[in-house]
Amino acid sequence: MENKKERRRYKQSYPVKKILTKKKYEKTINTSADKSLIRLNKFIANAGICSRREADELIASGVISVNGKIITQLGTKINPSDSVQFGGETLRKEKPVFLLLNKPKDYITTTDDPEDRKTVMALIKNACKERIYPVGRLDRATTGLLLFTNDGELAKKLMHPRWKIKKIYHVELDKNLSKEDMRKIAGGVELEDGIAQVDVIAYDNDAGNKKSIGIEIHSGKNRIVRRIFESLGYKIIKLDRVYYAGLTKKDLSRGRWRFLTQMEIEMLKKETLIK
Repeated sequence: MENKKERRRYKQSYPVKKILTKKKYEKTINTSADKSLIRLNKFIANAGICSRREADELIASGVISVNGKIITQLGTKINPSDSVQFGGETLRKEKPVFLLLNKPKDYITTTDDPEDRKTVMALIKNACKERIYPVGRLDRATTGLLLFTNDGELAKKLMHPRWKIKKIYHVELDKNLSKEDMRKIAGGVELEDGIAQVDVIAYDNDAGNKKSIGIEIHSGKNRIVRRIFESLGYKIIKLDRVYYAGLTKKDLSRGRWRFLTQMEIEMLKKETLIK
């Protein structure tokens, strides 16, 4: 009895760390390993040959192999160091590319058009060997800043309302915007898909021109700026995006493009940090 009491007092005075059992140890190792795995469709998309959805179709059709073994199971995860083959070639992750275009009018924001209309992809043709995509959309009549990249994760964040990416548009209306309607817009306009919130709205620097408006917004809803003004009986003559996520049109004429600097890329990544 005395020995038991002494052992109990000893454990209380000098607590012994719990030793992981073999089962718990293996579970810990596996959990750590899972964090480094990547979905096969994401790996294929990062190689620049197609989108994730198209990658799923390739996997299901049995034309993708990993370490010499054909993989057809969707959702399969692999190690980034695994050897992935398609069409007899080993796929490798592309370097991230970021390109900024000053979009002209009459070009649609899509990678392909069945009606054979002019797309923004024609304007950046041969800009790089990597497969890049537009981040979000500008409708056919809207001009201004449009970002392209092959960094799918960053693109997804830039388009998500959670990160409240700042966008500024210059608007030319068919008639003067009344102060009453400006107050309505500033307070939020009810549209068919909810209230459209505006961060800032103001007349252009020319005080005598109340048809020229500057509007700052973070919503990514389709045609949101046009719908705001149309809901109050105005028609937009010109709509130009002059600012996007810290990027401007400085030294970038209409229809021209340029690659982002490393400083601008880092700025974009900071823009998608939780505010």
